[in-house]
Amino acid sequence: MQNEVQLKIDGNKGFFYIEIEGKQEAMMTFVFAGEDKIIIDHTEVNPGNEGKGFGKKMVTKAVEYARENNLKIIPLCPFAKSVFDKVAEFRDVL
Repeated sequence: MQNEVQLKIDGNKGFFYIEIEGKQEAMMTFVFAGEDKIIIDHTEVNPGNEGKGFGKKMVTKAVEYARENNLKIIPLCPFAKSVFDKVAEFRDVL
């Protein structure tokens, strides 16, 4: 069972996702805002995968990506914002 978070970027937008047995089970979309920011605008997890921590895994991967690329994150998505509210260690990228 593969549930590593993967990243796909297409132009000025992209998404983090989790694929299990060839099927995408969770996705968090974002858009680039200028040179140094990304806006997380939507997170969704397929039915049956609630409570598995997929959403938080994707936010964690977004934070790692932001740190590696000197980006800041604007969490417009209510779920992503709730993770930032709960995890103080992530706030350096806000």
